[in-house]
Parts: sequence; structure tokens; C-alpha cells
Amino acid sequence: MRTAEFDYVLPPERIAQQPAPQRDQSRLLVLRRPTGQLEHRRFADVAEYLRAGDVLVLNDSRVIPARLRGRKGAAGGQVELLLVEECGVNDWWALLRPGKRVRPGTELRFSTVAGQPSAVTATVCVKNAAGHCRLRFAGVPDIRAALGELGDVPLPPYIERPSGTSAEDHARYQTVYARRPGSVAAPTAGLHFTEALLEALRARGVQIAFVTLHVGLGTFAPVKARTVEAHSLHEESYVVGAETARLVTEARNEGRRVIAVGTTTVRVLESVAGTHAGALVAAAGRTRLFIYPPFRFQVVDALVTNFHLPKSTLLMLVSAFAAPGETRGRDLVLAAYAEAIRQRYRFYSYGDAMLVL
Repeated sequence: MRTAEFDYVLPPERIAQQPAPQRDQSRLLVLRRPTGQLEHRRFADVAEYLRAGDVLVLNDSRVIPARLRGRKGAAGGQVELLLVEECGVNDWWALLRPGKRVRPGTELRFSTVAGQPSAVTATVCVKNAAGHCRLRFAGVPDIRAALGELGDVPLPPYIERPSGTSAEDHARYQTVYARRPGSVAAPTAGLHFTEALLEALRARGVQIAFVTLHVGLGTFAPVKARTVEAHSLHEESYVVGAETARLVTEARNEGRRVIAVGTTTVRVLESVAGTHAGALVAAAGRTRLFIYPPFRFQVVDALVTNFHLPKSTLLMLVSAFAAPGETRGRDLVLAAYAEAIRQRYRFYSYGDAMLVL
């Protein structure tokens, strides 16, 4: 399929997003796959679509304060750094801006969030073809422990914060159930859930389970190849625990639904099933599974997701899920997006949500 087939137009004034709505107060567009029927609800109403015995699976990865600021050398130009992937203690791949003139051997000196100089430095060791730099940090035993002082919330660039991120962003760009640090972007479908809503779902007999996928830049990178098939995803690490494997397996054996919250959760579940003959087992590893039409899903029966960027792997995954094993899901999803645009839904990370049944 051509990448251009997954394009759509969002009015320019809708790109720079406003502060996030309160959790569970965002809007919910329900897409019923068999008929293409759409329903307009509030996210808090999602409980009405779930029933006793459903297994709701969430990604519990926690966003780290991955955006750092500093200078090249003692008196060089300012740089902004986004941590991308940890290779080992004080050994990270990162994205630098501006980064074209940064060469291996360059020393970077970092400031605190308050703008004060710190003892933390990094040396550029390698620069790859994509422009990412591999850094070796010094001045601290483990840079992870210093991120609370040095790092800022890694909001996507289309969310404009001319004065810097707010206290609301620090609280809001994190799911209420996040517990395993490692993501450089939030698994945004989960941002809508509150503790009260999760407890209400449990009271209805919905079982809550967790997987972990640490979200990297690859999840959100645009597809630049002319055809979908020519694109390759970066690897991301995941964990599926024994309890989640048990809950999901029992539900599948008994004909109960498995509902994934977010595309990252879908990728974990389908990655594990795809490498274990359709079975969901306790597992840890790395995945670069790229889901696009036509894809046959082995685990997931329903999906909670946000509205995604055009020509993105996330939009392609949702299109595949809208019509498993077929290609017509793209038309169903783009029709739903067109209706969402007409109804002025919010798009992207701090946007509204979809429930695909």
C-alpha cells in the first residue's frame, strides 16, 4: 500500500494544542467495525461498552524526563537533547538539536531545569546515519538518577509551550498507573483513565492487566518510504508478566474479550503471540513489529486509542484493526477521522479518544 493513502488534512489551527482536558472528560468516538457505525460519547462512558469478564490490558511504562538542555563545551552554543534509548549505565542514544555540527568527541555540559550549571557532562561517541548521537555521561553515577533535576517532560514538538512545560504537563503527561520508567513518550491512550474509572471497571467485573513497552521515537516517526512495506520500525523493549499471560489466556479460552489500551499494548500482545504459535506467554524482549493492513490479529478484540498523525505507523495499525485481514479498514478509519474533524475532536497526544469494537 502507498504511504500517501494514509494521509488526511487537519485544519492548521488545530495543530498547536491547548492544555490537556481533565482525565476521563475527553470525548470518545466509538467505531463499530462490522457496520462502520459511529457514536459520540464522553470518555467516562467507556464503562458502558465493557462487560464482566473482559480483560483490559494497559501499558504501565512510565515517561522519564528525557529532555535536557546544555551547551557545547564551556562556552559553546546551546543544545537541547532528547534521550532516545539506554544502552547501559550512562550510555545513551540521543537526538540533539541543533545537531548537524556536532561531531564525535564533542563535550556537552548540562544545566538543571532551573537553569543552573551542573556537574553532569556527556561526550559524543558516535553519530549514526539518522543523526542520532551515542553519548557517554560523566559527573554522576547514573544519569537516570539525575533526570529529576536535569530533565524536562518530553512533550511532542507540536504541543507549543513557549514558556516551557507547565506543572500540569508534568502531572498530565503520565498515566495514573505508570510504574516502570523507560519511555520517552507517553502511551497516550492511557492518559484518559483515572483511578476512579479503573475502580469502577473492576467493580463491573472487568479484569485489569498490564504489559510494559518502553515507547521510543520509532513509534511516532513518520513513514517516509513511498510504500508502507518499505518502512522499518525501530526496536522497543517489552515485558509481559505471568499474571497478564494467565488472565489473557483464560479469557481467550473462555471466549471473553481482550481489550487493548493503546497501540503499544497491541504491539506487545501480538508480538508475543506471533512468536509463540498464537499463545500469550510470559516473555521479555524487543519488538519491531509493524502492523498495517491486511494483518490478522491473534489476541486483541477491541482497542482504545487516540487520533494519530497522518502517514504514521499508529494510523496504519488502527486501520489494520478496523478490518482484520483486509485492506478496507483504512477507509473506515479515515471516514471516522473525517467525522471527528467535522465535530472538532482533539487530535494527537493530548487529544480525544476512539474505541474500536
